[in-house]
Amino acid sequence: MDIYDLFLYMSVGAGFLMAFNLGANDVANSMASAVGARAITVKQAVFIAGILNFVGAVFLGSHVTATISKGIINPEVIADPKLIMIGMFAALLAAGLWVLVATLTSLPVSSTHSIVGAIMGFGLVAGGPDVVNWLKMGGIVLSWVISPFFAAGIAYFIFTHIRRYILFQHHFIRQAKKWAPIWVAITLSMISLSFLYKTPVGKSLNLHWLVSLSIAGVLALLAWIAARVFVGKIVLDEEEGAEGVERVFRKMQVGTSCYVALSQGANDVANAIGPVAAIYLIAKEHVLLARAEVPWPMLVLGGLGIAVGIALLGHKVMATVGEKITTLTNTRGFAVDFGAASTVLIASNLGLPVSTTHAAVGGVVGVGLARGFSAVDFRVLLRIVAYWVATVPIAALTSIVIFVLLKWLCYG
Repeated sequence: MDIYDLFLYMSVGAGFLMAFNLGANDVANSMASAVGARAITVKQAVFIAGILNFVGAVFLGSHVTATISKGIINPEVIADPKLIMIGMFAALLAAGLWVLVATLTSLPVSSTHSIVGAIMGFGLVAGGPDVVNWLKMGGIVLSWVISPFFAAGIAYFIFTHIRRYILFQHHFIRQAKKWAPIWVAITLSMISLSFLYKTPVGKSLNLHWLVSLSIAGVLALLAWIAARVFVGKIVLDEEEGAEGVERVFRKMQVGTSCYVALSQGANDVANAIGPVAAIYLIAKEHVLLARAEVPWPMLVLGGLGIAVGIALLGHKVMATVGEKITTLTNTRGFAVDFGAASTVLIASNLGLPVSTTHAAVGGVVGVGLARGFSAVDFRVLLRIVAYWVATVPIAALTSIVIFVLLKWLCYG
């Protein structure tokens, strides 16, 4: 076994660790509001998210991915492919360890920012400051503000609207029957646009934006008609209390959480498997490629890692995001899901850097603030923000330490 094979085997283990952490931390965010609002139990969340993420990762996941640097460093500046291979392994291990620490302390962090920080760290040591794309790094820092504030604003607006036009009305069951189908139609149009513009399968269709809007419009109309019938069957008694309204939104929330789980599997698996694919190419061909095919077994490995991560440690981050920041009900949980999903869709299509983790937390804070500052536990929120700010520097420093040690062992 030569050094290339050795690093390939070790990178498969590190890739599985990263996928495990994706499931335990990032993916747990997508189900947190549904669990916190008691729409589903933790066991049901683990089951649903595990299966949907595996399906998303393996069948809808990116088969072609930017494997080398995610645009953070320019690998052409580093002439030795072996050095890149060692660096990518160090980055993968450093990012995986940091997200694992965050998960064990029950705090949500962005795995994308972890891997970006780790790649920047080894890039600085291997190629110097000029190898780093500082403009891209500036965008990452900007996303710390964009994602949570954007999602908080949307979630605040949605929940305020639900309160004003449904919960604060005299005949709120009648109002729920009127407005719930409209929210279902808007949600489904957002989901269909998100599928067409955000998932690898949707992007491969390469549809004109007018066609995409038409598809979303038709689906929204069909959803509105179906929802009117469905909502009427859920709440038969118009004199029923607020529980009737919550029951309607509970069904809607399960649907939005399922979609977020599926799309996360499709989009985020590359965070764990992309660097492994890069190392695989260097190990087999001894060359660097900016983009590369990701072999099927690696997508399966990523999907399995995500599913195991949710099952074993997902409950920790779910409890923090779904229960400790503010108290969630089904109407609030729906507003959180809608805020997070629409933020990721809108901001991504505008070219703005976003983090699903940050958007989910921002949405929870938004619905909390709709009931006043006292409804939000700012001590928990400050701890979360501190971890967000620390993610890039800690991942970078850990990556540097691992890279320097491995370089010394390999080159002497």
